[in-house]
Amino acid sequence: MTTATACRAPAEATAPPRPRARLDWRVRFAALSLIWGFSFLLIKVGTEGYAPFQVTLGRLVFGTAVLAVAMAVRRERLPRGVRTWGHLTVAAFLLNALPFSLFAYSELTIPSTLAGICNATSPLWGMALSLVALSEDRPTRVRVAGLGIGFLGVLTVLGAWQGFHGLDATGTAMALLASLSYPIGWIYVRRTLAGSGDSHLSLTGAQLLLATGQLAVVTPLFTSLPTRFSPLPLLAIVALGALGTGLAVLLQYGLVAEVGPTTAQMVTYFIPVIATAAGVALLGESLAWSTPVGAVIVLAGAALTQVRRKTPGGA
Repeated sequence: MTTATACRAPAEATAPPRPRARLDWRVRFAALSLIWGFSFLLIKVGTEGYAPFQVTLGRLVFGTAVLAVAMAVRRERLPRGVRTWGHLTVAAFLLNALPFSLFAYSELTIPSTLAGICNATSPLWGMALSLVALSEDRPTRVRVAGLGIGFLGVLTVLGAWQGFHGLDATGTAMALLASLSYPIGWIYVRRTLAGSGDSHLSLTGAQLLLATGQLAVVTPLFTSLPTRFSPLPLLAIVALGALGTGLAVLLQYGLVAEVGPTTAQMVTYFIPVIATAAGVALLGESLAWSTPVGAVIVLAGAALTQVRRKTPGGA
């Protein structure tokens, strides 16, 4: 669910050293895990009162507003250049508009717990795609094994041995496509925007602004104005945007700057655990034994895909 990591390359190259944050990075790491873990619950609650495209549009509006305030406080400007904005338009679709909408639609028919676990497959898709798209990202036996283990975990979550009985195929496919969209977007950004000279915050702010514009065009075409405004789903959408998108991006930006992208990306492995706990405890969603077991296998495989070959003299 992150856009911060995707645009980190130009930020790391141009951002000046920042003063040490007041809160320990572990506290912010835990906060980010909780925020993103609860995002799937908030999506589910939001779709109980509003159409999926409306949930996504609201999420992007409030998320963009948070980044706009952050940019104003730090006196940062939006990036310039037609080429940069063109690439950001594609990134906004792949990293925000498309996956956010797919997750919202998927949760009309699948539990938030399953959506959260599907999100954890992003590192698996990313590793598989990087082997094809990134020539410098060479496979190792450990990483290939992790890929196989991870997808075995997916089959366990889906209950493949019983013919996927009781599973909504369309909703599950949407959630998996959403998780696939993230690494496609990351690779695209890495190939097109690395070294652009713009700050991370500037690029991400522009990206969310463009995604908001995309949903503002699409939403009226497929939905009608709600006849009534349900307060609880509306509050869920506000929290989803302001916290799950806006504040979360700022938290991850700080973590990447302080402890590096590898440590910051470890938050991915906590999201499905929190999403599952929240769905079961607060929404009363049922949980078969195969769901947590499969989730553990998925996370183990995803972790192995992130293991890099050590270089001579490396840590």
